[in-house]
Amino acid sequence: MPQPSPFYFQDVERCVDEIIARVGQRIVLGIPLGIGKPNPLVNALYRRVKMNPNLYLKILTAITVEIPKGSSDLEQRFLEPFVERVFGNYPDLEYALDLRAGRVPPNIEIVEFFFKPGGFMNMPIPQQNYISTNYTHVIRDALDNGVNVWAQQVATREVDGEGWLSLSCNPEVTLDFFPMVEELRRQGRQVLLLAQVNREMPFMYNDAMVRPAAFDLVLDHPRYDFRQFGAPNMAVDNADYMLGLYASALIRDGGTLQIGIGCLGDAIVYFCQLRHQQNALYQQMLSELRVWEHHSELIGQIGGVEPFEQGLYGSSEMFVNGFMYLYQSGILKRRVYDSIPLQRLLNEGAITEAVDEQTVRTLLERGVIPARLGEKDVEFLRQFGIFTDRVRYADGALSIGGAAPVPADLDQPETWAAVVANGLGSRLKGGIVMHGGFFMGPSSFYETLHTLPEADSRQICLTTVKRTNHLYGNEELATLQRLDARFINTTIMVTLMGAAVSDGLENGQVISGVGGQYNFVAMAHELPGARSILMLRSTRESGLSVSSNIVWNYGHITIPRHLRDIVVTEYGIANLRGRSDKEVIIALLNIADSRFQPELLEKAKRAGKIPQDYEIPERHRHNTPGRIQARLGKFKKMGLCPDFPLGTDFTEEEIILGRVLKGLKARLGTKGDLMKTIVKAMTVGAPPAGALRYLARLKLDQPTSQKEKLIQRLIVSELIAGGYV
Repeated sequence: MPQPSPFYFQDVERCVDEIIARVGQRIVLGIPLGIGKPNPLVNALYRRVKMNPNLYLKILTAITVEIPKGSSDLEQRFLEPFVERVFGNYPDLEYALDLRAGRVPPNIEIVEFFFKPGGFMNMPIPQQNYISTNYTHVIRDALDNGVNVWAQQVATREVDGEGWLSLSCNPEVTLDFFPMVEELRRQGRQVLLLAQVNREMPFMYNDAMVRPAAFDLVLDHPRYDFRQFGAPNMAVDNADYMLGLYASALIRDGGTLQIGIGCLGDAIVYFCQLRHQQNALYQQMLSELRVWEHHSELIGQIGGVEPFEQGLYGSSEMFVNGFMYLYQSGILKRRVYDSIPLQRLLNEGAITEAVDEQTVRTLLERGVIPARLGEKDVEFLRQFGIFTDRVRYADGALSIGGAAPVPADLDQPETWAAVVANGLGSRLKGGIVMHGGFFMGPSSFYETLHTLPEADSRQICLTTVKRTNHLYGNEELATLQRLDARFINTTIMVTLMGAAVSDGLENGQVISGVGGQYNFVAMAHELPGARSILMLRSTRESGLSVSSNIVWNYGHITIPRHLRDIVVTEYGIANLRGRSDKEVIIALLNIADSRFQPELLEKAKRAGKIPQDYEIPERHRHNTPGRIQARLGKFKKMGLCPDFPLGTDFTEEEIILGRVLKGLKARLGTKGDLMKTIVKAMTVGAPPAGALRYLARLKLDQPTSQKEKLIQRLIVSELIAGGYV
């Protein structure tokens, strides 16, 4: 029976007309988090409702990305050429612009379950409309909110002579929504599924591939194609590198890895590469930076320092750029298979990925297949490459190529001989090195995915968030695949009792969201051999003030202390699982910044949670940024630990100007330094020749006003102070 065809539109306004005609005046629009949003369609629908108070629109989404604008004239001068080069024709989401300007009309609501980190702090409307939920519950919550339109970007390609759509960067929620639609419609609910084709989207295979008929409406015209939002890599500093070094030694060869986006993930990837490709140098760093000295027992128990001979398998909510670097480095190479019996045999070493007659014998002996094969048995053997596609089943017989049929009975000598001679594959097929829910990263990441050979791309499976983020309904296979899993996430603060604060502040302000962090932490306590690793910088800065991120207690938590496991700061590793409160406090004090250790220890003593005569060991009383800088300095001089280990969209000039502007902003924002900085700048004479290219980049090489002349002097002064000219 032929599949129904969706309605295709080449004009976005006509598509909006159709949405309103089908669902009525009250529209509840669900769109993916991150970059999968169909921006032209969302903008057209938003404008239509904004102009018509008789219509109502509620948008349910997360991680609304925005092109950086700059909050000052100087920041805008820096950003404008960068934005034009990197973001190109990316269309801003108009609802985000109106949110910032306070222009969202009363007939429109914007609801998010995960903010771009720090993106909506102290903004009442987004804060009030935020939904706190696990990523795995998003579809449930969207349905409870009455979603009646689900829309996202898709890629398109002809595969094996058939036209396919790919959910590309965001299959994670949409795939969970598809099977619910039919039931909703039986209940009388009108629900529209809408796709917007964008030829700039990488085409992802496997679970992300869907028939066009999966959607009701498809908007498809090249004028709506646009460059994807590329999240530039940020610089990795000394503390980030130490965190990454510790974490990399906790990853077991042959295991499973989950990491997130950002500097800390980049640092982990960098040291995994160093461990694999320059192992002697890696072990030298572990030794000289005292990692092995302080944590050899834990590393020996759960991690490793040798190259990744077996390799890693990635299972992560987010398929980040770092996983592609691990794949290209030959680290992400442990394939898993969607077959419980095959995966079990592989784990046991009873079979390998190489196929020969012993493979079939083992499958027979272990009862995976019967000797008398049926159609489903042959389909299974072909699917996983044990039989070649030349083997066909019909009426109880096997046809192999053009040879005469033989009985489909492997106990028959003629059948066995025919299969071994002409029917066996060479290696298992369908292996996956990476399961992810969604992807987002720098523009170079998308380009790599665009140009990745099909054979490589098919080893990456973008799938449902319910598959990546928890075990329910998939326990046996997930347990077999996720061997020695290391779920590595970042957090903002950790209490001395082991609770983690990752998504918000005690005053109720939401920084980001829970997302999948709770799922991964909980899963680490359920899977054999798995560990949750929470990484945090030990301190944070605000102007010239410094605060500890390890605190006695806090009025908001994301991960309760009964799920505490491993915590890592730039000063070391705290192994908290199964430990008493006293042991937890001691372990966290050892990895806190030494400027805050006495106060933290005193609070623990006052609460009676640690002996009154306890003292922090001498070797842990020198946790300072200066010591880290001194120890890393030798290796940085060797060319190790670069600012951007996974590349950058910034030019060399922009990297230097970024440092200059960051330092200048901090000094001008501090009363004590404001006048000193200005007075120092006024002593600068004519700009030296080496400064001209930086000034030209900011359009300050020929200042025309007194303000521009002052800013020019400030920039030159900072360039000289930083040793750049």
